Amino acid sequence: MSRNQSIKAIILVGSRDFGRCPLTSKLPTALWPVLGKPVLEQLLTSLADQGIRQAAICSNGNGSQLVKLIHADNRLELKYLDEPLPAGTAGCIRDAAGVETDALYLVFSAGIICPPVIDVLIKAHREGQSDLTVMFNPVNKNSKLQGEPAGIYVCEASILKHIPKAGYFDIKEGLIPEMLRAGKTIHAATLPNHAGNFRDRQGYLFGIANYLKNKPKLNSDLKACKGDDSQAVWISANAKVEPETRICGPTVVMNGAHISSGAVVLGPAILGKNVTVGADSVVVNSVLWDGAKVGSNCQIRRCVLDHNSTLQANAVVEEKSILFKQKGILEKFAIQALKVTHNKAGKMQHELQPLFRKINERLPNWIQSRKTRFVHWLAGVLVLLAFLWCYKAGFEDLWNIWHRSDEYSSGFLVPFLAVYILWSRRHEIAQCRIKPAVWGLLAFIAAQAARVFGLFNMYSSAERLSIVLTIAALILLLFGWQLLQKVSTVLLFLCLMLPWPNRVQAAVTLPLQSWATSSAVFCLEVVGYDVIREGNVIHIGGIKVAVAEACNGLRMITAFFVISGLVALLVKRAWWEKLLVLISSLPIALLCNTIRLAITAMFFTILKGEYWEKLFHDFGGYAMMPLALAAMVAELWLLKKLTTLPDKEEAIIITRQMGEKSQEQ
Repeated sequence: MSRNQSIKAIILVGSRDFGRCPLTSKLPTALWPVLGKPVLEQLLTSLADQGIRQAAICSNGNGSQLVKLIHADNRLELKYLDEPLPAGTAGCIRDAAGVETDALYLVFSAGIICPPVIDVLIKAHREGQSDLTVMFNPVNKNSKLQGEPAGIYVCEASILKHIPKAGYFDIKEGLIPEMLRAGKTIHAATLPNHAGNFRDRQGYLFGIANYLKNKPKLNSDLKACKGDDSQAVWISANAKVEPETRICGPTVVMNGAHISSGAVVLGPAILGKNVTVGADSVVVNSVLWDGAKVGSNCQIRRCVLDHNSTLQANAVVEEKSILFKQKGILEKFAIQALKVTHNKAGKMQHELQPLFRKINERLPNWIQSRKTRFVHWLAGVLVLLAFLWCYKAGFEDLWNIWHRSDEYSSGFLVPFLAVYILWSRRHEIAQCRIKPAVWGLLAFIAAQAARVFGLFNMYSSAERLSIVLTIAALILLLFGWQLLQKVSTVLLFLCLMLPWPNRVQAAVTLPLQSWATSSAVFCLEVVGYDVIREGNVIHIGGIKVAVAEACNGLRMITAFFVISGLVALLVKRAWWEKLLVLISSLPIALLCNTIRLAITAMFFTILKGEYWEKLFHDFGGYAMMPLALAAMVAELWLLKKLTTLPDKEEAIIITRQMGEKSQEQ
């Protein structure tokens, strides 16, 4: 293994995959367990066993968590690189390589359950005589066809010349096209066995199945009980398996697990430490992490249960990730306080209502009117000041988001537009009867419970949403149901100032970016340009125009939602017409973004210089606002023409007054 001393392994952890899998959003795939150990730790051990001595782990924001939870092998000289900003897969190779220029780099995805033999990788790379070898999984054992990418690359040090010295750069969309244009050789090779690489629950279960079928190295306390090598059942000596249970391999039952009577476990499956499976439950092709508990008479198929998660009795789940939901002390206290307050508030309102009625009857009308107005205005001002003070940190967070993120910069205008809408409706609001409702106190407690839940569980979306919920609760508490109903649409409009949840934004960002690129290419081809698309890069007229993530159209969507919401609240139209205006803001935003990208790409073939390109790029975004407003005005005009009936014309009767002579006759 002396020749392996010049080989360096680079492991790409990446960031959490928000939106695709709930469990992946909670825990990076590098930390998903395989027989009690994180998959990244299994990969490091395999590399050390095969003679690799240098390894670098590249992550994006998870470095401290990896250092804490990964027990590195002492035989490895391990280096952690935690990138503050995404560097891309090729950018990670650049950062991990450092000043070395003669090493052979083996690049692995962190989520690999069945690491391949290093000699096989090097042999395939040498036979291909290439600068970069991309490894693929086989379709099946008896086929030499290439399957999906295995997330493994073998790279010569010469590839570093084609990677920019800084910034984001990807292997598939950046490095490979750049090397092909430079005339370098790229080779594709097929692994003899599936590497078990995964990014979500489905890939994880498939990798576990391959791992158990390939005679894995197990701990000494796990003994094979029955079946051949492919259908064996390994049960720990400290596990408890009740009589009348049926277990079909390949299945592993780890230390402290308890399988109740009548339960059925069909592999491939892994039951982690201290897992409990209730009586008469069925577990099929699933992995239960340490501490998971399954009630009696449950059915689980192709699922992954989180650490210490609980599945209630008689539950039926299929192809899902069951997360552990922890109720903290503050959350439990808020729920209990909400129940107590609900009961006390009902009794208090019932007891005090006759007393308030008597006081109102004895007071003169003019005193009652002035006193009520003064008290409500004073209470409103005091509550407003207290509200601003309590949510000072929340407003500062929103302010920073509006200034830092172009996608949500339009949220800065929403509070001012909401005040303008209220001012335009001031006469209608003044006619509302002021009748405070005790239910507003319950709504206020619920809003604060949502805020505490967001703070405790680090869900910033719930904390920000509690701002609008608190405003609605205070209006109900101080002024009553009638005023809350009158301003309910304005409160919904205030929600547009809040950024989208991370899962929602992550789920729509990539599809929007792909749509923006493909639609711009289509428009350019329609007008006669010769265009080539490589991922999110457009080649036109000998130049490259990269459609960045910021150009996916999300900024226009959020801005047009604000504009369409303002128009819907100000115009006097039927409710369905206003709803149509709101819905149409999405296609209008996508259309305007496509037009902007197509025009920008055309002008980039003419304009020279970074200053003019940046100036036109920014001006093109602002120029789309009048176009969107014009489209919205045209929509309203068309709706008016289609829905307004013509005025009825009354018959005009013309009379002629007869003269005196005619009357005599």
